[in-house]
Amino acid sequence: MNIYVSNLSFSVQNDDLRKHFSEYGEVDSVNVIIDKVTNRSRGFAFIEMKDNQAAEKAIRELNGLTIDNRAIKVNEAREKRD
Repeated sequence: MNIYVSNLSFSVQNDDLRKHFSEYGEVDSVNVIIDKVTNRSRGFAFIEMKDNQAAEKAIRELNGLTIDNRAIKVNEAREKRD
């Protein structure tokens, strides 16, 4: 399952998110989106987990978690539309 995480502090990195999500199951990938011009985080990320049940539990339990003084939002990622 592809998970969308938003409202991230600019200091949150891939390893930070991997630590939180790996408590719920195997994390295949973490990708904090970086702005090409400023080379800073854009405040959101995508996380891929193979086990849908583990991913759903992570979404339920991590949504609203405070990381770096910001309450993150966690949802299943929607497919990009053209």
